[in-house]
Amino acid sequence: MMKQILLFLLFSGALFSQKTEIIDLTKSIKDSKNSIKSFTVIDQRASQEIGSVMYHKDEIKVAFENDASKDIQNWFYKYNPVRGNDNMVLLLEKLNISEDKKEKYSIGKLELRASIFIKKDDGYHYVCRKDTVATTSSRTTPYLGQNLARKTTLILTDLFKDSYEAKPWDFSIPENELQNYASLLKDKLDILKATELTDGVYKDYYSFFTYNPDPEYTLQTNDKGIVTKAIKGEDKKAIRYFYAFVYKGIAYKNIPFGYTEIFKDENGLFIEVTKAELFPESTTSGASIGAAAGGIIGGVIGAVVDASIGSKKRNTNGSKVYLDPFTGHYILPENFGKTK
Repeated sequence: MMKQILLFLLFSGALFSQKTEIIDLTKSIKDSKNSIKSFTVIDQRASQEIGSVMYHKDEIKVAFENDASKDIQNWFYKYNPVRGNDNMVLLLEKLNISEDKKEKYSIGKLELRASIFIKKDDGYHYVCRKDTVATTSSRTTPYLGQNLARKTTLILTDLFKDSYEAKPWDFSIPENELQNYASLLKDKLDILKATELTDGVYKDYYSFFTYNPDPEYTLQTNDKGIVTKAIKGEDKKAIRYFYAFVYKGIAYKNIPFGYTEIFKDENGLFIEVTKAELFPESTTSGASIGAAAGGIIGGVIGAVVDASIGSKKRNTNGSKVYLDPFTGHYILPENFGKTK
């Protein structure tokens, strides 16, 4: 009887085993400016477990070689042995991998949120963050674990590279409140508190959310009353090159088809758009969906969606898409663009 139990256990183990896919942190994250003196990782996740997916009958666990803090710090110092003046801190807020099993295939899902800060004498200054969801399908690759581990590396790589170019926010967060940075910083964003808006243009999301329009530019409209340019002396820039603008006291966000009104509720700022308006298959300038999602819009301004100019009319066919004050990107609702 004991032999039979042992054989059964061995046979079961052969049918179902757990393997580990290590997150490969070997991609270059060199800071060409050599601006960082020290680098620290604060892992605020409740659990060190990342998650797992299946490969045939094997469970593939995705993990760091040692742990997140040690491995990411070693990765950074490997490519940045020369030290500068800034003290950088990476706050790892979320890192989850899961699998959604369909009838004939599976979808692997990665959820990652991590933020970069510069630590100064007065506290922590927010720099940038990645807050993203990435998926991969077994119809494209059977190696879901390997694919999601690679995506993790690529997202963290982009986070580092963005941080080298970004300017730290002026607002500081005390060390004991770092985990609450999002709510604390939102309370300091003037655009969320303003009851009346002054006309002007905003070159990026930070100037918009901190309500600092470029004082040297004025808006120009065409004969139909549509804003087309921002003018500073002899310099005339198409309005599409700005993140947002305020015209006649109303805020507008540039999108591929033109611009649309920005609304506000208790959750923040949002626009009302359809998927086709926000992510057209192509634009006249060839702007990609990824660029559009980042607010870098290249479409020709010539149209205004229904929610816009001179009216508080809502785009009843559209969905609420919030603007992330920490990235400037769109926060897409679940099932965005899918018909009910």
